[in-house]
Amino acid sequence: MSWSAKQYVTFEQERTRPSRDLLAAIPPTQAGSVIDLGCGPGNSTELLVEHFNSATVRGLDSSSDMVDAARKRLPAVAFDTADIGQWDEPGPFDVIFANAVLQWLPDHATLLPSLVGKLAPGGSLAIQMPDNLHQPSHRLMREIAANGPWASQLAAAADSRTEMADASAYYSILKPHCSRVDVWRTTYHHPLAGGAAGVVEWFKGSALRPFLEPLDEAQREQYLARYLKAIEQAYPAQDDGTVLLPFPRLFMVATR
Repeated sequence: MSWSAKQYVTFEQERTRPSRDLLAAIPPTQAGSVIDLGCGPGNSTELLVEHFNSATVRGLDSSSDMVDAARKRLPAVAFDTADIGQWDEPGPFDVIFANAVLQWLPDHATLLPSLVGKLAPGGSLAIQMPDNLHQPSHRLMREIAANGPWASQLAAAADSRTEMADASAYYSILKPHCSRVDVWRTTYHHPLAGGAAGVVEWFKGSALRPFLEPLDEAQREQYLARYLKAIEQAYPAQDDGTVLLPFPRLFMVATR
């Protein structure tokens, strides 16, 4: 799946806020080695560089477009293009930061302990994942995909995101490997200008990509027109035309 850094950063302030909240929950540490998994265009990496100013900070992302944007943003930081699911560096790392990326990877019961195993003693794994697969925004993506002329083309799109467990399950996965596990869920209400069109633009930079990528240009326009109409019903605009987009996110900070 390809990614567009330009589309993603259209809502950079809103997308970076969870990174700030996640970073603030990491226990104080004199970090020497920090890696940003799924660094995107470098907005989260920039926060890590500022916060851990004496550490070696690196970024990793599967998208070359995202990595190119990150390198332009932070030329002094090393960024690599790689599949996070195949990432096999042993570490140790003082901080592994994974903001809005692990929801694309399967088998969290195996993945998360493996990441903890790359931490130095006292190091922290910090994770944030969108927890919105069952929100109207995502349910409508799947329904339109299944009930249109593109159904066969989009049969696999609904499975591109991992079905997340609840907070208790993630705590149980992490606690046997960690001295401390902090799990919480926050629902942001992002004010998006432009009504339903603003919601569509938001998800064009993330969750809609698996549904749009297999389609040709004409099909994409048809799919997006249906999606926009459905979003208008699901997310009524305020009097000033703004839509408040509810966006639940699950956070974890696991310290070895």
